[in-house]
Amino acid sequence: MSYRYTMVIQWSDADQLYLVHLPEFPWQQFVTHGKTYQEAAQNGQEALEGLIEVLQANNQPLPEPRQIEVSQVA
Repeated sequence: MSYRYTMVIQWSDADQLYLVHLPEFPWQQFVTHGKTYQEAAQNGQEALEGLIEVLQANNQPLPEPRQIEVSQVA
């Protein structure tokens, strides 16, 4: 099944890494990171799949995918 969730990847000067946030899963501040943008995106995809698996295994509802406005991210 294909899910259309939002992934926000931002650079952290403090950590010297790209941090990944999944806005539809607000209880997770940052779910993963990467040394490169590509690594962060791949790790984010894996984290998203893991979150979905855990929720489904526990018979919990998945959050609704939604459009995120740029002003909500900044």
